[in-house]
Amino acid sequence: MSQTFPPGVSSEAFFACADAIAGAAKDLAALGWTPATSSNFSMRVDDSHAAITISGRDKGRLDRDDIMLIDLDGQAVGTDARPSAETALHTQVYRRWPDTRVVLHTHSRTQSVASRLFAAQGSIRLEGWELQKAITGFHTHESMLQIPVFPNTQHMPELVARVEAWLDAGKPLHAYLIDGHGIYTWGRDMAETRRHLEALEFLLACELDLRRLSA
Repeated sequence: MSQTFPPGVSSEAFFACADAIAGAAKDLAALGWTPATSSNFSMRVDDSHAAITISGRDKGRLDRDDIMLIDLDGQAVGTDARPSAETALHTQVYRRWPDTRVVLHTHSRTQSVASRLFAAQGSIRLEGWELQKAITGFHTHESMLQIPVFPNTQHMPELVARVEAWLDAGKPLHAYLIDGHGIYTWGRDMAETRRHLEALEFLLACELDLRRLSA
């Protein structure tokens, strides 16, 4: 892939983001969370641009040529490559929270099963778990972390609208599931975002185990 850069966009910043994305993707793929080229990852380059994975690439084998530059309207910049079909969900996060620098979306078995199991309820309420404190802003197990489960659709504006409606209703949002699909979460840097993702994976697995053991 040939990537060029418009004036004012740092190639060094882009490649640093691309390397961070590729490194995280390799680790997440090794966990089995990105099957069959699924999942997509992005990282803010500057106030107006982000680096994002190109559609259809094996997430366990990413390098710089598998990551492209977009603007915050989701349009390709300096390349003919096609970004992820879900790019609008990434740029929505960056526009809504200017301090967010990373968005990770994975398709682990735990995430996918939990999304189906809790879809009818519309959300998962996580309460009493010590690992809730791994999510930025949570300081005690005596709290409630609500993860919405949005209906799946191939029409991204519909999903974007559902996320906006949740936020406009004044509900906190740290992550969300898509029914039969996977999870989205984000953070101020790669380390924080990976911590969120790993904690949510663990918490969802615990909820599934409780359901199974109490059946």
